[in-house]
Amino acid sequence: MNKMNQLYEGKAKKVFATEDAEKVIVSYKDDATALDGLKKGTIAGKGSINNRMSNYLMQLLEKQGVKTHFVEELNDNETVVKKVSIVPLEVIIRNISAGSFAKRYGVEEGIVFEKPTIEFSYKNDDLHDPLINSYHALALGLATEEEINTIKTMAFKVNEVLKEYFLNLNVKLVDFKLEFGRLTDGTIVLADEISPDTCRFWDADTNEKLDKDRFRRDMGGVEDAYQEMMRRVFGE
Repeated sequence: MNKMNQLYEGKAKKVFATEDAEKVIVSYKDDATALDGLKKGTIAGKGSINNRMSNYLMQLLEKQGVKTHFVEELNDNETVVKKVSIVPLEVIIRNISAGSFAKRYGVEEGIVFEKPTIEFSYKNDDLHDPLINSYHALALGLATEEEINTIKTMAFKVNEVLKEYFLNLNVKLVDFKLEFGRLTDGTIVLADEISPDTCRFWDADTNEKLDKDRFRRDMGGVEDAYQEMMRRVFGE
């Protein structure tokens, strides 16, 4: 699979065309942003960690019946994926109160929910990704009712699989963001990535943060946290 012209560059990834119109190559970067793009920096090795971990978890989910965009890992930083049209909804699943949820509702971090919660935000940088509900998504034509129901079902399935998987690694899956895309035939698949950039990971014993919050909050030890998650997933 050959990398051709660049189609897109985002905060964390570049996307390149290939000779196959149905597939693209995603190249992960070490660049890091937070606080709606106001905070910028670099996390050494992040691109490789996020690429490899995402690919591993996507394949794990495929085995559990979750359709994803993953095709083939080319090297530490690059992966072939199915070309999708991203549904402009960020889907957030929360198992434990943290981050914006705790701040928004005035509760402490660390409250374990009886059931996981789900929320949507409108994927729009100009509007700063505002929270919306499924009725708003329908009104704006972002997705059909059937697509929204499919996305909800898939998101909760992802949570069910990954929550158990990470707990076996002595890690709490606190919350995480997912994105979904449409294939050319309209099939909804899990896209984007699953990594310390998009998930909150806490050590199950100490609640030590092993994710991007260390960058967001200037806690230090950012690279060490990403490497620790890599070690737990791959034994490296």
